[in-house]
Amino acid sequence: MRLKDKVAIITGAGSGQGKASAKLFAQEGAHVIIAEWNEENGKQVEQEIRDAGFNAVFMKTDVSNEENVRAVVEQTVEQFGRIDILFNNAGIGFSARSKYTMSSLLKTPLEDWNQILAINLNGVYHMSKYVLPIMINQESGSIVNNSSLNGIQGVTGADAYTAAKGGVVALTRVMAADYGKHNIRVNCICPGAIDTPMIAEVLQNEKFTESFTANPLGRVGKPEEIANAALFLASDESSYITGLIMPVDGGLNAI
Repeated sequence: MRLKDKVAIITGAGSGQGKASAKLFAQEGAHVIIAEWNEENGKQVEQEIRDAGFNAVFMKTDVSNEENVRAVVEQTVEQFGRIDILFNNAGIGFSARSKYTMSSLLKTPLEDWNQILAINLNGVYHMSKYVLPIMINQESGSIVNNSSLNGIQGVTGADAYTAAKGGVVALTRVMAADYGKHNIRVNCICPGAIDTPMIAEVLQNEKFTESFTANPLGRVGKPEEIANAALFLASDESSYITGLIMPVDGGLNAI
């Protein structure tokens, strides 16, 4: 029960890494807010957690919409009285390529560039902007941002995604520097290839699978492995850690 009675908002908790984290946080005693734009997925995760005997509430959330985010934070405080943990997990990537261009800078239309950043970077800004005052008032809190290996390496082929994830890394550092005096910790996870719906299609392609497994552990990661990292950073077990940029990538960043 490492998160006993903590109130945790997890964005993008309707699938993949967010879903795994919501389930794990709830098992560890947290009251989990499933902040998810896909209503069907969000309600399904809420039901699964409740059926297992734990606490979860679905709140429909578009992290790119500031007013929607403000309302979700207000609703959380009204219902629970505090916010202890924010896991800024929501993002779009390869699976959204039918809607947004995932390519080089020169091939990315401005509209697509802006929308990818609106979700992957501005979403972190929006959530943090409205949660931080609550945590400052409490003089405590843990924020975990989910970036990507793209945020710390020059991975080609999805430049708007890479720029947004690099922004998340930089924002993590400055937030840690700014709010440590309020006993608020801010850390960042940089996942490598994780077996989620975001890359499910490319995992069927042998060419991509070879590149995704070209790490010391020789495999892609599991959503639960990101959830475990997020749990550590969210919990008091990491009480002297802030500003950390943590690759969770099978060791790819080390070679």
